[in-house]
Amino acid sequence: MREGSQHGGAFSRARISDVAAAAGVSTTTVSHALSGARTVNADTRARILAAAEALGYAPDRVASGLRRKRTGIVGFIGDDVATTPFAGPMIAGARRAGLEQDVLMLVAETEGDAEHEQSLIDRLLAQRVDGLLFARMFHRRVAQPVRPFNVPIVLVNAAPEEGWSVDSVVPDEAQIATLACDPLLRAGHRRFAYVGTVDDTPAARGRLIAIRSGLGNAGVHLGDHRITHVASDAAGGRVAGAQLLDSTDIPTAIICFNDQIAMGVIQAAARRGLRVPDDLSVVRIDDLRLVADALDPGLTTVALPHAQMGEWAMSRLLSRIAGPETEIPGRLHLMPGWLVERGSVAPPPPHG
Repeated sequence: MREGSQHGGAFSRARISDVAAAAGVSTTTVSHALSGARTVNADTRARILAAAEALGYAPDRVASGLRRKRTGIVGFIGDDVATTPFAGPMIAGARRAGLEQDVLMLVAETEGDAEHEQSLIDRLLAQRVDGLLFARMFHRRVAQPVRPFNVPIVLVNAAPEEGWSVDSVVPDEAQIATLACDPLLRAGHRRFAYVGTVDDTPAARGRLIAIRSGLGNAGVHLGDHRITHVASDAAGGRVAGAQLLDSTDIPTAIICFNDQIAMGVIQAAARRGLRVPDDLSVVRIDDLRLVADALDPGLTTVALPHAQMGEWAMSRLLSRIAGPETEIPGRLHLMPGWLVERGSVAPPPPHG
């Protein structure tokens, strides 16, 4: 009888003993074949899988969890999951890494509310999750939860505040910002500007330091008059573009903190009759596809490793759950980005 079927008004679930009887083997052999815990003869395993499929058998995760003292479930708590486009790849990366080890992931959103976050932690712990992933949609530092708990935790796109030893993964801001300089330097630019964000975050500080260092190593000085900080949106980019492009010392290349700012800078350039990339080259950081697909020419960018951070965090969490690394102090892992070259970079104009 297939799992979930009705017979005489009663719900019936196929058991491992039913599969064993149908395949003509012991329940232990069925368990080994389905879990992969031990090698089973290929023909026998095929017979067992066919019997399990015919009966609609699915392992009882609850019973298995009770035996192993694990549920095979982890929690993912993010701050702005529903409204941030980078949440999808981050969650997908973590989910894929979990499914490879037969682990399910419950996703919850705090909307940036600390009290709500603590409530979600309590509720996930009540579900006996084996571990927790704490994610931030923008690279920042986070404080340790007020109430302690005894399950492993890994931070995603976030670093712990001082005094909290926990595993975490963040973008390698220095590598990412240095990579943003590369196509512009290769194209021959020497008059650079940088548009950063007014938000005081590790990403904001790290990118500016690395861009100045990367350009300095190439013999290019990035003066304060060519650095501006604005809101992290297209409106902020338009303000920055106006400030930089109306000056008497117009740059030939602009690096932007994120995609939205870059969009605003390009709009400001267009209002002044400047063409990208003929008159002005622009490189951004993020690689938000909604922006990439909307602009012509496409913007050269350094992509942030959101999916890769999710995968690393889940793999690290499952290693912690497995036990051998329980006593090892938490560590910070820097995840590199990669350059995506499109059509927004060209050699500087003759007058530049």
